[in-house]
Formats: sequence, structure tokens, C-alpha cells
Amino acid sequence: MTLVQQLALVFPVLLFSMVAHEYAHGYAAYRQGDLTAYQLGRLTWNPIKHIDPFMTLLLPALLAWMGGPIFGGAKPVPVNPRNYRQYKRGDIIVSLAGVATNLVIAFALVPLVVLVGIIGQQVPGLVRPLGILQLMFAQGIIINLVLVAFNLIPIPPLDGSHVFKYLLPPQWSLQYQRLGGIGLLLLFALLSFGRPIVNLWMAPAFILGRLAQQFYIPFLLPNPFGV
Repeated sequence: MTLVQQLALVFPVLLFSMVAHEYAHGYAAYRQGDLTAYQLGRLTWNPIKHIDPFMTLLLPALLAWMGGPIFGGAKPVPVNPRNYRQYKRGDIIVSLAGVATNLVIAFALVPLVVLVGIIGQQVPGLVRPLGILQLMFAQGIIINLVLVAFNLIPIPPLDGSHVFKYLLPPQWSLQYQRLGGIGLLLLFALLSFGRPIVNLWMAPAFILGRLAQQFYIPFLLPNPFGV
């Protein structure tokens, strides 16, 4: 499979997963009493509204060109925790809404992979286009599981930090939240020099991915790219 083919498979499901993640943050904030995302037009499924020129496009391309670890993200949905009806409860719910959505997408894609396989086995003339769709769905399972694990890394401003801060004593929590100013640098350092730690943290995502694969393998169609 060529790089272009890989990007064609991965980009649509990755973009959808990132948009769903950000939409979930905005919707959860709306339900908790904060209308900021709604009022600014960010409570939308329009992907253009969620693309950040640097984080979504430039940073991943630059890191790929440099040969380093590749990461990026969508434009964060603006929220104002002071508007939540219950600050702590609202902050935790909104912070975890994105990863919960990605987890739901990952689980939902498993039966879709099976369903597409069943249809393809019954209608041979559709094997190739359905094979592409099935491969995209299968890629989406691991993509969403990785997004869950990645966003739960307790480095500000990632989602996991918004939960982890409540486990710390107040003074430590304040100092910890100030790390958000250098969060990207810390994350880059972790991905560059802390691979054993990252691999250990990501292990549950890949274990779940392998379990899902064992479930849908009997329904896989022939690889549409012939490899």
C-alpha cells in the first residue's frame, strides 16, 4: 500500500473522529450550562470549523518532514468552566466527553466491519469498494483507541490532565496546571525520549485493538490493494 493510499484510508476516519471528539466537548459543556461553544458556532459537525492551521496541518507535516514523532490535534472547542452548574463535576464530564466518544466510535466500528464483510461475501461484485470501506473502518478502530489513550496522558492541556489535577493537593494542582504553557514541549519530549513509557501507556489500546481484530477476522474481505 502506498503512502497516498494509506492517507486516503486514514484521513477521513481520523478527521471524523477528531471532529466527534471536539463536538462531544462542546455538547457536554452545553449540557453542563456553558453556551460558549454554541454561541461561537463551534457546536457543529462542520470539519472546517475544527481545523487548526498549525495543530491539524502544519505541525504534523513538519514533524513528518523532520522524521520525529508525529502528533497534532483539532482546534479545541472553547469552553468556560465558570459557567458549569457544578464546577468540578462539569469539568470532569466535559474533559472526558471526547475520549468517551472516541471509545464509542471504536466499539461501533467493530460490528460495521463485520456487516460490510457479510454484505461483500453475499455480493461478489461489491467486494472491492466494500473492501476499501471495511479497511477504513478497521483502521478507524485502532485510530480511535489510540486517540483515547493519547488524550488521557496527564500532560496539560490534554484531557487526562483535567481529571488528574483533582487527585493532587490544591497547591500541587495549581503548579501542575501551569505546565500547560509548555505542554506541547513536554509531550514532544515524552514521545521522543520516553518511548518505553508511551508504549506501556498505549498498551491497553493495542490490546483492545487485537481483541477487536480477532472478532472480525472471519469476515474480512480480500485486501483491495492486493497486499
